[in-house]
Amino acid sequence: MATKHILQVSELTKKVKFMLESELNTVWLCGEISNFIAASSGHWYLSLKDAKSQVKCAMFKGKNQRTRITPKNGQQVLVRAKVSLYEPRGDFQIIIELMEEAGEGLLKQQYEQLKQKLNALGLFAQQFKQQIPKHITRVGLVTSPTGAAVKDIISVLKRRNSSIQIVIYPAVVQGEQAKFDIVRAIDQANAREECDVLIVGRGGGSLEDLWPFNEEDVVEAIFHSKIPTISAVGHEIDTTLSDYVADLRAPTPSAAAELVSQDLSETLTQLTVLSQRVQQNIHQTLSNKQQVMQSLQHRLSQVHPEQKLQVYQQKADELAIRLEQALKREIQRFKVIPMHLTKRLTLLSPLQGILHKHEIVQQQRQQLIHAMQQILARKSENFVHLIEQLNIVSPLATIARGYSVSRSKSGIIRSVHQIELDEKINIQVKDGIIEANVVSINDQK
Repeated sequence: MATKHILQVSELTKKVKFMLESELNTVWLCGEISNFIAASSGHWYLSLKDAKSQVKCAMFKGKNQRTRITPKNGQQVLVRAKVSLYEPRGDFQIIIELMEEAGEGLLKQQYEQLKQKLNALGLFAQQFKQQIPKHITRVGLVTSPTGAAVKDIISVLKRRNSSIQIVIYPAVVQGEQAKFDIVRAIDQANAREECDVLIVGRGGGSLEDLWPFNEEDVVEAIFHSKIPTISAVGHEIDTTLSDYVADLRAPTPSAAAELVSQDLSETLTQLTVLSQRVQQNIHQTLSNKQQVMQSLQHRLSQVHPEQKLQVYQQKADELAIRLEQALKREIQRFKVIPMHLTKRLTLLSPLQGILHKHEIVQQQRQQLIHAMQQILARKSENFVHLIEQLNIVSPLATIARGYSVSRSKSGIIRSVHQIELDEKINIQVKDGIIEANVVSINDQK
């Protein structure tokens, strides 16, 4: 009996994970979000469910930062994910790489599938595209006759070249009926064969608004058109399948009008340039003929003996000129040497050092004068400050306010016990000194 191979749990989960990831590479799922959690790490954890089942999902930080929607419970979404297994718990889960709202996401998925299909059929191949005529006299417009696009196109054509005729093939450009109208208008334009080029388009809008220009019937009608077509759908950032199949794609309807219309001033400029080119060619031809004639004359003159004599004379003149120039250079060099020696002697003269020291002495003198002035100013300020303090404590200031100072022989009288009856005292007031006799003494104690 064969020995049974017993697996560890971790081995089993690892094998199952490998099988899931290798067999089910990338899948698209549509479902409703539930149990949504935005972890502090930046990762998202949620469940996708439908009426019968649900599956756990994870979307890591590096992927969810590029997501344009904010997930919430109950929201229908379309996701692109990889099937995997969370080994620590053995939980089956999917790792989300892309998340979109279900409606727009399904349209984009349908867009990509149809794009791949039509491309495989060769409808976008460059070899089938027609050249847009350079000189256009009549333009056909497949668009809404009341939309902003037709107004923009007509305005540009009138401004740039009013001689271009415009034929409008009206069509509904939004909704379920639009694809039938657009196909009918393209077929009508081809049946009438009255236009040099056909512009198919409309103004901007959402993906759903522009969807008629992604319909397979419309793409095939543009592909089979015998008239060269220009796709001008939406704004520059909008891209439809009509853009890929058309002979030329314009970013906007106005840009399409500019592509098919040549400005009259540009035409005149081109005619002027062509005229100048013709004149230049004539002048160039004449110049070439003159050069040939001069060359023949030159060859004829070279075989004449006088020509050789002229050559030798020219060489002799050149040698004389070179000798004269060499002599001038030598004379000039000898003139420069004394000047150079004089300059060096001037640089080594002590006069320059004396002048430099004199400048230093003058600078230090100015610095000394400036320092003495600063010290004198500080001393003056200090003296004024001391006078102010002295005035504050001086008795003269007190006397000036109406007080007086009494003095006896022993000095300033501060107490009644310092004087005696009939003693002479001096009383100093603001404007002089008063001599007085003491006639009485009253002790206040």
